[in-house]
Amino acid sequence: MYKLDSKVLAYSCNPWHPFKLMSFLRFIHASIADSYKSIYNSNQLLSGLSKSGRIDDARKVFDKLPQRDEYTWNIMISGYVNVGRLVEARELFNGLSNRSSITWSSLISGYCRFRFGCEAEAFDLFRWMRLEGQKPSQYTLGSILRVSSALGLIHNGEMIHGYVVKNGFESNVYVVTGLVDMYAKCRHISEAEILFKGLAIDKGNHVLWTAMVTGYSQNGDGHKAIEFFCYMHTEGVESNQFTFLSILTACSAVSDHCFGEQVHSSIVRSGFGCNVYVQSALIDMYAKCGDLSNAKKVLENMEEDDVISWNSMIVGCVRHGLQEEALDLFKKMRARNVKIDDYTFPSILNCCPIGSINVKSVHCMVIKTGFENYKLVSNALVDMYAKTGNLNCAYAVFEKMLEKDVISWTSLVTGYAQNSSHEESLKTFCDMRIAGVSPDQFIIASILSACAEITLLEFGKQVHSDFIKSGLRSSLSVDNALVSMYAKCGCLGDADAVFVSMHVRDVITWTALIVGYAQNGKGRESLRFYDAMVSSGTKPDFITFIGLLFACSHTGLVDEGRTYFQQMKKIYGIKPGPEHYACMIDLFGRLGKLDEAEEILNEMDVKPDATVWKALLAACKVHGDFELGKRAATNLFELEPMNAMPYVMLSNMYSAARKWDDAAKIRRLMKSKGIIKEPGCSWIEMNNRVHSFISEDRGHPREAEIYSKIDEIIRRIKEVGYVPDMSFSLHDMDSERKEVGLAYHSEKLAVAFGLLASTPGAPIRIFKNLRVCGDCHSAMKYISGVFTRHIILRDSNCFHHFREGECSCGDYW
Repeated sequence: MYKLDSKVLAYSCNPWHPFKLMSFLRFIHASIADSYKSIYNSNQLLSGLSKSGRIDDARKVFDKLPQRDEYTWNIMISGYVNVGRLVEARELFNGLSNRSSITWSSLISGYCRFRFGCEAEAFDLFRWMRLEGQKPSQYTLGSILRVSSALGLIHNGEMIHGYVVKNGFESNVYVVTGLVDMYAKCRHISEAEILFKGLAIDKGNHVLWTAMVTGYSQNGDGHKAIEFFCYMHTEGVESNQFTFLSILTACSAVSDHCFGEQVHSSIVRSGFGCNVYVQSALIDMYAKCGDLSNAKKVLENMEEDDVISWNSMIVGCVRHGLQEEALDLFKKMRARNVKIDDYTFPSILNCCPIGSINVKSVHCMVIKTGFENYKLVSNALVDMYAKTGNLNCAYAVFEKMLEKDVISWTSLVTGYAQNSSHEESLKTFCDMRIAGVSPDQFIIASILSACAEITLLEFGKQVHSDFIKSGLRSSLSVDNALVSMYAKCGCLGDADAVFVSMHVRDVITWTALIVGYAQNGKGRESLRFYDAMVSSGTKPDFITFIGLLFACSHTGLVDEGRTYFQQMKKIYGIKPGPEHYACMIDLFGRLGKLDEAEEILNEMDVKPDATVWKALLAACKVHGDFELGKRAATNLFELEPMNAMPYVMLSNMYSAARKWDDAAKIRRLMKSKGIIKEPGCSWIEMNNRVHSFISEDRGHPREAEIYSKIDEIIRRIKEVGYVPDMSFSLHDMDSERKEVGLAYHSEKLAVAFGLLASTPGAPIRIFKNLRVCGDCHSAMKYISGVFTRHIILRDSNCFHHFREGECSCGDYW
């Protein structure tokens, strides 16, 4: 009711007097008209203030208004909503007794627009609105469906769908488009397709078609997106910039370069050729399809520089191995003052390890431009430093990061593993798990590879078990790492089990088994796996042939070795590297065919490296060829001047021939140069703890028991025929002292501890950093028979599986 002033009351004293009655009615009419005019003007003022962002000034006017209507309240609520001040909007809303559907929709739309953390309130308001009998408009439904789409709230979206059907909105194009978009973005593309095909609506709406094309593209079905795009054009529906963005993304995903070019033509005909977003999508499509020439043309024809377009071009160059071109683009980008973002630096940092740009200069630029604390950039810095072997800098960047995700940890863990810091890699992985970060497939593959390199079988098994429990889908990289880890830890049965379970295999999978079987003394099985690999259509690579030739050299398969060496060059076009030549020299050298080994050496297409000379020196040591051995050792002195191996082997050759003076001379030379021999070390993992031993070690807590067990072992194996091989005691001393020295070699101490600490009948796994000596190899065969144990000994060269007095290598080691 409008309040009347004193003049109105005076007229009302005698309302039935004709003159006074007419005057009174005219006055009432004028007052009401003035009142409406006043409210209209007030609303116009409020609307102007709200739209200009002066919401606080609008509130002051609102509070002083003597009269307000529904529109007044809606203006203020909408004003607060538009600037994101939802608390004040909600307070006004709660103070309004008569709310219309417009009022409800305004507030709900606000909660939907500022959806992060507000989605629950939006859905609560929607339910409350319906309970109060207010009918949502198509715009209210559109808002609530958009927030369902953006946040993947499929159950809420399905609830809205039910309301749409019950209340007759299924023919509303705006609402149905929202439903299609919601289902597509919630990864229920089949429901979106059913809805699109089944509802009787105007299918000429390009927004609806775009929602379907976008849905297929975002759900990873690029081929279906292309098919639907063609169907759309057949129906005569025009595309807009959003349609083109989605279909170009689909072309990128399936590398359909030809269709992408057709879309480009359609874009030009449709007048969107100069749209910066469409141009960026074109560059991305061409770059991902490998057509860098056309991508560059689009970039050069852009009227305005766009950082996304430049980033796409740089990423395309990096993906195709054109790091220098990527760096040139970056320099041009800087010269043209294109604003760099946090997506630019990761691509450039990826080029640093092999490009011509200085690593630390890019890091300085990152700091100067203020991107140091961006997680994406910091992750790339950690990865870049790790790849260049600068692990201290990698750790320093990692340590400063305010927020670390699984990618941050993966970069550091992988960096340690790739730089042979395997123990540090495992420690960092454990720190990650303590920090509560869940691993993904990439870090699992990396940590399994680290376990393989240092043969930590139990730790690898735990990682495998946790991976299965996590529910993560397996990947080819994880499966390959598992096959390699089990094979390198001597568990061929487990490696086979993983291999059989794999649905997809590549050359790495097959090679892991070929190398694994070769290292475990099963060379002929390696060759059978190679035949199966070729039959499956998988082509061998450089590493595969190293595994094959290794298998041949450790099994004495000379003819097969020659055949594979020829096949590698003639059939597969793989140029042999030093590793292949080393295997061939080892193959001939083990059989005493040193002339053929030297012939291979002289025919090499590449310069012999240390691996080749080591193989030749080892063969010379076995067969006592001093002249050729000296040649090999001399070359090793030059290639690896601080490596003790050639000095020790040459000295051992003299000692074995009882040339003690020559042996002493080599040792003095070694000492004068400050070269220290790596001590033989054996270790055994027991109850999640690693126990290490060196020769004549007295530092273990169970020393007395171990040495007592050694005495028992020697006594019992002598009873069945063991005779200590004094030729492996390389010092000039009496027989008794030589025998004692042999008895306390590190691998014998380790097996004694294994017999004491393990469950009766359980396998004993020992690892040694150097090659097992001949006397220990012989002793292990006897121990496996006398104590009825499977002893797995991995030395620096291969695995030895000792069972019932026999070794898997057949004594050909």
